[in-house]
Amino acid sequence: MDHRAVRSPLFCDVALAERVERAEVELIAASAEAARSRRGVAEGFTIPVAGGVASFIEADSPLNKVAGLGFAGSPSAAELDEVEHAFAARGAAVQAEIATLADPALGGLLADRGYRLVGFESVLGLALGDYEAGPAPDGVEVRPSGDGEFDAWLDVVAGAVLHPDVQGVPAHEDFPRDVLVSAMRDMAGAGVRRFAALRGATLAGGASMRTAGGVAQLTGAATTPEHRRHGVQTALLAARLADAAASGCDIAVVTTQPGSRSQQNVQRQGFDLLYTRAVLVKES
Repeated sequence: MDHRAVRSPLFCDVALAERVERAEVELIAASAEAARSRRGVAEGFTIPVAGGVASFIEADSPLNKVAGLGFAGSPSAAELDEVEHAFAARGAAVQAEIATLADPALGGLLADRGYRLVGFESVLGLALGDYEAGPAPDGVEVRPSGDGEFDAWLDVVAGAVLHPDVQGVPAHEDFPRDVLVSAMRDMAGAGVRRFAALRGATLAGGASMRTAGGVAQLTGAATTPEHRRHGVQTALLAARLADAAASGCDIAVVTTQPGSRSQQNVQRQGFDLLYTRAVLVKES
C-alpha cells in the first residue's frame, strides 16, 4: 500500500509537540554525555532548565543550544542566569530553539533579556501506522552502516553536508568540518543508528536516526554531490522509516531549513509540517 495514497494530514497539538521536544532534549543530553565519556574531560556542561536542557559540547558545536523550553513552565530568572553565565564563561553565545507551540510568554521573556531572532527551523512529522516502503530507486542500495566503516561514513556525510543544495532560507550558521565530525561521533554514542547508501560499490550517502519513546528522529542525511538526483535521499528516507516502523515507533520527525530541498523531499514522501522553531540568540 502506498502510505501517501489514503491518509489524513498529521495534526500537531501541544501534547505531540511536547513529546517531540522531549525526544530532542534526550538526544542532546545523551550526546553531551557521550562527548564527556569519549574525551575524558569536562569542558562542556548539561544543565536541566524548566523541562528543557542547556548544552555546551565544544566551541562552535551544533549541539550547543537550549532546547525543549516552554512545556513545563517558564524558566526562572535564576535558571536563565545560570545558563547564560555558563555559556559566557566559555565565550559562547546562548542559542535557544523555541517551538511555536511552547508557552507563548517565553518569547517575550527571552526578548526582554536581550535575545534576538536569527532564524527558524521546520519540524515535520509522519504517522507511521502501517508504513510500507515503496520500491527502491534503481541502482541504489541502503543498508545499516557498521562500525568498520564509521570513518568512511563520517567522511562522506560530513563532506556532503558542507556542500548543501541551495534552496529556501539559508541557515543562520555553519560549522567547521572537524567540529561537525565530532558532533556526529557524539550522536553515535547517544544511540543514533547509521545507514549507508551505495551506488554500485561506491558509498554515495549516509543517514542517521534515533528512536526513543515511539518517536523516530531522523537526525541527518546527506548525498555526495556527484551522486545527487539519483534517488539516494529517497532511498535513505524509506529505509529509515521502515526501520522505525519495525522498531515500534508511531511517528517519525525531521527538522529542516524552511523552504529547503530537504523539506520538499520529505513532504513529497508524506510528511506534514508540525510546527516551527524560532531560533533566538543572546551574545556573550
